[in-house]
Amino acid sequence: MTDQTATVKTIIPSGDLLKEIEKEIGVNVNTCYQCRKCSAGCPMSWAMDYTPAQLIHAIRLGQSALVFNSKTMWMCSACQTCTTRCPQDVDIARIMDTCKILAIKQGFSSPVPRVHKFNKAALRNIKWFGRMYELGMIGDLKMRTFEFFKDAGMGIKMFFKGKLNVFPSISPSRTSTTWKIFSNVAKKEKEHRA
Repeated sequence: MTDQTATVKTIIPSGDLLKEIEKEIGVNVNTCYQCRKCSAGCPMSWAMDYTPAQLIHAIRLGQSALVFNSKTMWMCSACQTCTTRCPQDVDIARIMDTCKILAIKQGFSSPVPRVHKFNKAALRNIKWFGRMYELGMIGDLKMRTFEFFKDAGMGIKMFFKGKLNVFPSISPSRTSTTWKIFSNVAKKEKEHRA
C-alpha cells in the first residue's frame, strides 16, 4: 500500500520579485491572465525548461529561486513574439531581460553559461566596433568558452563564402555613437542603483 500521507506543499505568494520588476521597467506582471498565447508563439519554447507563461506565473507567485535558476529567460531570443501576442500588453521579452539582470545582480549563475558568454562577447564586440564583427566575436567567444575547435568546419565554410570578414568595418562616427549609447546606459544604471 502506498503512503497516502504525503505532504502537499503550499506556495505562499511573495510580491518581492514583482515589485523589483515593476521598479526596474514599470511593467505590471499581474495583468497577465495566463492565456498562454506567449508560449504558443514562442519559437524557443522547445529549449526552455518552463514556458514563458509558466515563468510569468512563477514571478507572480514570487518564486525567485525558480525563476533565477530557470533556463527559460536565458533561452529567450528576444524576438518579441510573446510581447506582440500578449492581449494585456505585458512586455514579456523585457521581463526576461530584467530577470537575467536581476539574477546576475543577486549572484545566480546562468544554467546555460554558453548563452551568457555569447551575450557578453556579442555586446563587447558591438561596443568596440559599432556593429557586429563576426570573426572578432567568434574569437572572443572561443576565449570565454575554451571550445576552440567547435564549429570550426562551419566557420571555414562561412569564411570561403565571404560571410566572415578578416578585418572589422570601422567607422569612427558609428563607433563614437555606440560608445555614447553604452556610456548613457552605464550612467543610467549607476543612477538607478543610487
